[in-house]
Amino acid sequence: MKVAMLYGVKDLRIEEVDIPKPKLGEVLVKVKAATTCGTDLKIFQRGYVEKIIKLPTIFGHEWAGDMAEVGEGLDWPKKGMRVRGGNSAPCLRCVMCQKGNYNLCEDMIWLWGAYAEYIKVPARMVSVNMQPVPQHISYEEAAITEPLACVLHGVEKAGIKMGDSVVIIGAGPIGLLHLLSVKRMGAEKTIIIDLVDERLEFAAKLGADHIINPQKTDSHIAVRQLTGGYGADIVIEAIGLPSTWEQALKLVRKGGTILEFGGCPPGTEIKVSTEILHYGETTVMGAFHATPLHFRKALNLIASGTIDVKPLVTRKMSLNEIREAFEILSTSKTEIKIAINP
Repeated sequence: MKVAMLYGVKDLRIEEVDIPKPKLGEVLVKVKAATTCGTDLKIFQRGYVEKIIKLPTIFGHEWAGDMAEVGEGLDWPKKGMRVRGGNSAPCLRCVMCQKGNYNLCEDMIWLWGAYAEYIKVPARMVSVNMQPVPQHISYEEAAITEPLACVLHGVEKAGIKMGDSVVIIGAGPIGLLHLLSVKRMGAEKTIIIDLVDERLEFAAKLGADHIINPQKTDSHIAVRQLTGGYGADIVIEAIGLPSTWEQALKLVRKGGTILEFGGCPPGTEIKVSTEILHYGETTVMGAFHATPLHFRKALNLIASGTIDVKPLVTRKMSLNEIREAFEILSTSKTEIKIAINP
């Protein structure tokens, strides 16, 4: 089968490997769509955390497809079913899992290999984090279950309530998924901040109430003006840079919450004002990945039409064009997510 193999930073090669055979409890899925992700772009451009991805590896982690082979010992799923699987599966036994922090599992298994004609799914993932895909949604929509699950985990942690004012820093795929999610959760006022006008315009079409380009308008002053001088109830950082993590601290109201969602490069640090934390009683939190429950919630929200992810897929390309796809994502101001159709 044909695969996109990642060897290192910007070293992505199309190769041919043997189609894997599913063992006891495993399945083999024919990939019908794999969507690009901001995390994929970061890995491609600068590398990633070694405990999560080890090189060389078949790249990609957002996918959906058709069941091609079912290993021994499984009554479900059935051959021919439309399915999508998570890129992780917790052990359910470690201290973190016993506390309900399944996304922080000490023995998490990770699955990469979406940019390929077939993907073999480990037994634990089949039993813990695989869902059937309804016939009425596309494979591309189903593939976006993974990033939406991560967003749902974050917004639930942040405790967004009806009537809240929410600032989102970043109008990329993750920022836009946050926008769609908080709008459905009843946020009264949504404010998107980004340096790219084209992405801000895209956010406005998806329902953002206000858009701010900090190169043209002081975002701190603008947010204060839009929130009656107080700052936002919730600020979500969806880029992953120390500078924007720190920017989020300046945009929140007293007693508000900051969700530092975007993952920064390893080894980076930020400065936090003790006055903001102490006298302002500000809550600052991170959010990493998702739990199997969030994957199920995300697919249900997509399938029900509650969250429409179709507009986020702005282009479709073949597996042979994978390098071109990442070059486009690195430079384009208008592309959001590209669907790779092997």
